[in-house]
Amino acid sequence: MIYTTRSRRQNWTGETVGIMVLDCEYPYIPGNVANATTFSFPVRYAVVEGADNHRLIFDRDPALLEPFIAAARKLEAEGVRAITGACGFMSLFQKEIAAAVNIPVFMSSLLQVPFIHNITGKRVGIISADSANLTEEHLVKSGIARETLLAVGGMEKCEAFRQAIFFPDGTLDDDAVREGVVGVATELQRQYPDLGAILLECSDLPPYAHDVQRATGLPVFDFITMIDYVHASLVHSRYAGWV
Repeated sequence: MIYTTRSRRQNWTGETVGIMVLDCEYPYIPGNVANATTFSFPVRYAVVEGADNHRLIFDRDPALLEPFIAAARKLEAEGVRAITGACGFMSLFQKEIAAAVNIPVFMSSLLQVPFIHNITGKRVGIISADSANLTEEHLVKSGIARETLLAVGGMEKCEAFRQAIFFPDGTLDDDAVREGVVGVATELQRQYPDLGAILLECSDLPPYAHDVQRATGLPVFDFITMIDYVHASLVHSRYAGWV
């Protein structure tokens, strides 16, 4: 077998997915997109300089586009084969970032909603970091048709989540956040009996996907299901078995 380099500028290899993370500081526990031990394969990170939660989620600052593109191009130059984000609200820049590089880009967990709706034929529940700031623009830029039935809940009333993520002091109350997200999920299910699945928009919520599924009995999607799916498309292995 003869191997060939993919890029003459590349001094290492093996990281299939590049992840752009916000310029924030708080505990990234296992299951979080920003914790590399979450994945069963190597990933590579790039910080989007100056892009914190407040500028992205609350301000929707268009000036963030430039540092997002810079981070994407850095990851591409370092040899990753696809680029994702670490906040569902990054859907604001999906098209522009995808156009700026030559590899697949999937910035937001929200990109899964059309797929989820198609496979269930039912209403899709979305649990967001802050439902009041999840706008129609975020949904449209994720390819979600306006007629898609949705049920949106948010973590804005969970004080432990708000403290850890939006007003960080370096701590995260894991049990309290778990209780909060399960509470949002079960309330959505109570309000919408036609709920077919739940999507966790926020990259800080996948650690609690198991708990949400156990409480609701529904399929649960998040950033990790999306990243695993794309990774699998990029690194197929030969099948072994018998007939």
